[in-house]
Amino acid sequence: MKSLLRVLPVLLGTMLFTGQSIPHEIRPAYLQIDEIALNRFDVLWKQPSMGAIALPLVPKLSNGLLDTPSDEEYVTDSFVIRRWKGRVVSRDTFDAATVRITGLEQTLTDALVIMSFADGQQIQTLLKSGDPAFVINLTDTGKIPVAAYLTLGIKHILSGFDHLSFVLCLVMLVSGRLQLLGTVTGFTIAHSVTLAAAALGYVHVSAPLIESLVALSIVFVAVEVIKLWKGHRGITTRYPWLIAFIFGLLHGFAFAGSLANIGLPPHNIPGALLLFNCGVEIGQTLFVGVVLGLIDALRRFPLVSLSVSIRWLTPYAVGTTASYWLFERITLLITPF
Repeated sequence: MKSLLRVLPVLLGTMLFTGQSIPHEIRPAYLQIDEIALNRFDVLWKQPSMGAIALPLVPKLSNGLLDTPSDEEYVTDSFVIRRWKGRVVSRDTFDAATVRITGLEQTLTDALVIMSFADGQQIQTLLKSGDPAFVINLTDTGKIPVAAYLTLGIKHILSGFDHLSFVLCLVMLVSGRLQLLGTVTGFTIAHSVTLAAAALGYVHVSAPLIESLVALSIVFVAVEVIKLWKGHRGITTRYPWLIAFIFGLLHGFAFAGSLANIGLPPHNIPGALLLFNCGVEIGQTLFVGVVLGLIDALRRFPLVSLSVSIRWLTPYAVGTTASYWLFERITLLITPF
């Protein structure tokens, strides 16, 4: 356990400080094109942003649909939204046309593209930084590749500094691999339940409230780590699986909010939901596995041993950063629109 406490600041201090002002995951861009009547199209473009800074992405379509300025533009907490309404373009011009997200190759994010035509046909694809364009084939069935939502789930958790901070605190609190497995499983079961319930529309919650409670959960477990290191066993140390389950319910609602921003394909909502959740679990397992693996490796190097004062950096950094997120999100919660 002492080795664990010594090496954790080395492993993840960089993540905490570089992610201090970016508590959320890197959200994918979203382009939706709907044929509302024969040869008339509405377009929705969601450009990821972090505060006032938007990723430099521009959607392009070689048939000219997006060549004119949008009819509507506004900014949310996570996106710049643009809409084109009732644009007249022949449906036939989509066949063999190229969709490209300019600037995507210079980012770490993806772009989900969904096109729906008046005859019921849908074409969906996920564009990546290494492949920012695709050619439309109107004879294609157009269903998004099965692996796409799995990839989105993995990227969501691995770039979500708030969720990873919570998992990190669980690793610091739990002694023994078997107990850690049970704790992480409790967290998994809980957020799977609320993710499904919210994504399928059975439960509706306030996004700012959930985000605030997620930040509060991180502050709570960070304080529990500090109490443990001072020799006081808190409730999380005594019942880690229970606390992980309770707070996992909150984190599941946050996952569902992110999935709602991405969008679920109408043709296969259960499959996309399952794959997204599996992706979150894969990413979470990878994170825990890398942390534990690096701990075992670094334990063999005496130079990794740190002073008592430095090893306290991790829980205090997590708690301070989460407190900042908490006040930031509470401000959004109480600010009138």
